[in-house]
Amino acid sequence: MVESQISVHPATAPSLTERIRGRAQHSTQHQRQHQRQRQRQHQHQHQRQHQHQHHPRQPTPTPQTPSVLILSKTTTTTPLEGHTRPIMARFLTPAKIGLLALIELYVEGAVPNEGIIPVINFLASNLIDCDLSTAQSPNNNSNNNKNLTPADRWKKAESTLRLVTSIKDFETLLSPLAAADKLPGRRLWDRFLEKLWGLDSLHKLHEFFAAIPGLLCRTKEELRRLGLEDEEGELGGRTRLGRNSPFGAFVRRAHVEFVRLKFERVMELWRVFVRYRQPTAGYWARRHPQHGGRLSFDQVLTEAEGEWGQKETGELAVVAYGRMLLPAVGLLARGEGGMEGGETLPVSSDDVEGLLEFQIEQIQKYGNRIPPQIRDRFRNFLKGSHTVPSLSHYLNFSDAWRSGDFPTSFDYLHRYFDYTMQNRDRLFYQYALMNLAIVQSDFGCHKEAVATMLETVSTARENRDTTCLNFALNWFFHFGRAHPHLVRELENNSMLGSGKETLAFLRVKAKETGMWILWSSALQSEAKLCLANGESVAVAFEHMVRSSQLIVERNMKTMMGAQISMAIAMWDRLGLSSMASMACQVFLSCHARNSVFDDELKITCRLAGLLAGKGKYEEAFAMLESLDQNSLRSARPNQYWHLYRGLLKLRRDLHRNNLPAVDTLLAQLLQTGPEDAEPDTVFIIDTLHIEALVRRRDFDGAFTKIDNMMANLGENNRDVALRIRLLIAKAHLFDEINRPEKGFTIAMRATSMAWRALNIPLLWQAVGALANVLNSLSEFSAAAQLLLSVLPRVLETDVSFTAGTLYNLLADARMGQAGQFFCMAVSDESTELERQRGRRRQREMMMRAHAALESAYKYFERVEEVEKQAEVLAKMATVMRGLGDEGVGEGYAARYLSLRREVERVNG
Repeated sequence: MVESQISVHPATAPSLTERIRGRAQHSTQHQRQHQRQRQRQHQHQHQRQHQHQHHPRQPTPTPQTPSVLILSKTTTTTPLEGHTRPIMARFLTPAKIGLLALIELYVEGAVPNEGIIPVINFLASNLIDCDLSTAQSPNNNSNNNKNLTPADRWKKAESTLRLVTSIKDFETLLSPLAAADKLPGRRLWDRFLEKLWGLDSLHKLHEFFAAIPGLLCRTKEELRRLGLEDEEGELGGRTRLGRNSPFGAFVRRAHVEFVRLKFERVMELWRVFVRYRQPTAGYWARRHPQHGGRLSFDQVLTEAEGEWGQKETGELAVVAYGRMLLPAVGLLARGEGGMEGGETLPVSSDDVEGLLEFQIEQIQKYGNRIPPQIRDRFRNFLKGSHTVPSLSHYLNFSDAWRSGDFPTSFDYLHRYFDYTMQNRDRLFYQYALMNLAIVQSDFGCHKEAVATMLETVSTARENRDTTCLNFALNWFFHFGRAHPHLVRELENNSMLGSGKETLAFLRVKAKETGMWILWSSALQSEAKLCLANGESVAVAFEHMVRSSQLIVERNMKTMMGAQISMAIAMWDRLGLSSMASMACQVFLSCHARNSVFDDELKITCRLAGLLAGKGKYEEAFAMLESLDQNSLRSARPNQYWHLYRGLLKLRRDLHRNNLPAVDTLLAQLLQTGPEDAEPDTVFIIDTLHIEALVRRRDFDGAFTKIDNMMANLGENNRDVALRIRLLIAKAHLFDEINRPEKGFTIAMRATSMAWRALNIPLLWQAVGALANVLNSLSEFSAAAQLLLSVLPRVLETDVSFTAGTLYNLLADARMGQAGQFFCMAVSDESTELERQRGRRRQREMMMRAHAALESAYKYFERVEEVEKQAEVLAKMATVMRGLGDEGVGEGYAARYLSLRREVERVNG
């Protein structure tokens, strides 16, 4: 098992939904809402933060620190140079006409009872971003959402793309439903087509939009003008939509948008509607043969064909419909990617902005890249527009950033802020700098990131932006924990003092400004700092409980990943591996669907590490392979996934003593430096490198590396657990060179530090190192007593290698005691009774030593530790021969030789 901590890269930024949906309809209203909207925007800016996922043996993961922000969303559009295509429609599209027709059917009562829920769900999912099929309710809160996969999150975008470009979704929904009139063979799909094909001319389209206000309830003024007290008597059982209901608001806006259209835009809408409806022409002609003519899509042309003649009518149709017509077919077939013949997709700027908002929300909420098929189809949407929303630059920036393309992400970041802030002077300039600093940090340009963030602070002070200042301070704190040498001078000149004072200041300011996520993050950081400094675990639990209360009260689901990661670390520090494993499974089962992928990745890796510690390598690798492949397309998660997988493989190969494979993996992993990964990840690689050097008997190299690492930890004031690990490694190194007594002071120091920090797993390892020293000093009874007192707690940690090591040491102590009793049995000064008692106790101790060796072999076999297995087999053979059982001893010897031959074969 990898017995070091892993810390991960920065995560992604929060959702933009609240920032984007707060647009005002008029400039005066925007002015009034601006300050309130800005505050609402920044309350969520810390949702995506650095979270340090540590190895199962590491007790102190770093809480979240923010990653990237987007704080000034506007509706600025960018003209495409040399673009001659028509301007994209503002709101109305053929798909929205279909939705209006479906709403009219619902209001008229044409929808059967069994179809009401599917129809309302279809309308709601396309109008107000609400899917009733996956929404939780008091009576159904488990079955639907638990089965959601990462791919399901993109169904909204896929359904929007399909609905805009094809009428197939309407057919899929309505074909299985019978019409409410129950006529034989009549489906709701037929009623829907009656509505659509009833719009057989531009005049009928005007009549349709003129009539849709009748779907709404009348206002009090209209009722007063008609002399009615209410509408009950007039409706006759017919449903009407509330004017402020979601469906009513859509109907009202559609009517207003149509009235505002110029004639040329209405004509364009009519043409794309004809094309959108055309795939149903064959079915409509079979059901209604009288409407199956070549020009049935336009009743005016059909009626005039007899009067004007076929040729003249065709020429007029070509003038009216342009390249949409073909002499032989009537209409062009629709291609997969959109219209042919130079026609644009029937998409509106409202659809494009909605898809942009949705995609950015998904990217920032879950930290995933856009699936390639959705990205390509969305680009086809933008091809039909003379202008491109500026938010698309931010979408391209996010995708390039997560793909690891620094130059492209840098370019799109500049484009976005250039277009969105060209008329805002320096009002939001600090957020552009903040984004730039975080991107630079994520790509390893740490010095540049510090300089840029300092400029962010200066600009935020100039603009009196307290929220931005709090965010920058939080970023500096977490950045300083990961890269202390880069901010040491800044910390020395800071008026806030040490990290504790900084976090206390952040906590107070976050509470004053209502930045709940920053408040929770500060509490988690304080808990982490307590563990890192080896302080009271009770105080750390107090901070975690306060953070948990805040998360529950404010319903901050995205913070559950950081909260549970800290809980896992605390249980792990206390040596309760079962609780840590349970917390991992609870998160993956209940909270992963509402958290960013980084949280899911890190906790999955944590659980895989726990399984590897038990020797269940195949299950661990299967768990890593089960992660969503589209989510792993992002550069940083992909790098972390490969690193962790490589570390588990390296740990397994070290146990197998497969030195050629170890050298191959180390040659790749040692190239990972502080610029490419977090310092804690580099620490893991270095500790495994030390173990590889020890197995190759390069003790000088291992000793030098340990000293260098300890000096580096002392300079940077890193986690106390890391120093304890190095002390234990140094004591182990003295044992390997057959000088275990020289590690006595080191073992005592490691034990004392682990006891003060209440780091239980490391405490048991330090106790094992101390017991080994006691064995070397012939203090066998003290060593046995020490080991027997800790072994039950060691088994709770579920670390098989540690348990096997302590059992092996216990066997050594028992054999030492047996030797002492043997001396008593053969001593000339002993009485006969003492000699008999000495022989009996000698045999008893040898039997206990054999039992301890069997337990040690069992645990070493679980983790495939072949060197220790061979050592234990050799000891068991010796013990059995000492007990006089030569046959069993020969069996152990044969197994020992077979294992040695296997190791030599693997190493070539």
